Amino acid sequence: MKKLVILCAFALCVSSCYTVKYNVGKGATTGVEVKAKNHFVIAGLAPVGDQKSPEELADGAENYTVTITHSFIDGLLSSLTFGIYTPTTTIVTK
Repeated sequence: MKKLVILCAFALCVSSCYTVKYNVGKGATTGVEVKAKNHFVIAGLAPVGDQKSPEELADGAENYTVTITHSFIDGLLSSLTFGIYTPTTTIVTK
């Protein structure tokens, strides 16, 4: 039992939030940020509800930077539901 507790504590300590960042065109030029939450179930496999794509958030801009991340709150919600509900945060910087 002690080994299981140590293993679980280690797994929690080495887990981290992930971030994906990429540029479209020349990347962000004005510094204006638009944020949206996207909701998924079953460890992110199935989207739920209205999903905001980076193109929608960019609102026709030709140059922007997209960052998709699990914030601390996203990770907390995911861990509390044991991965059943997994939100992500999408940030588009124009």
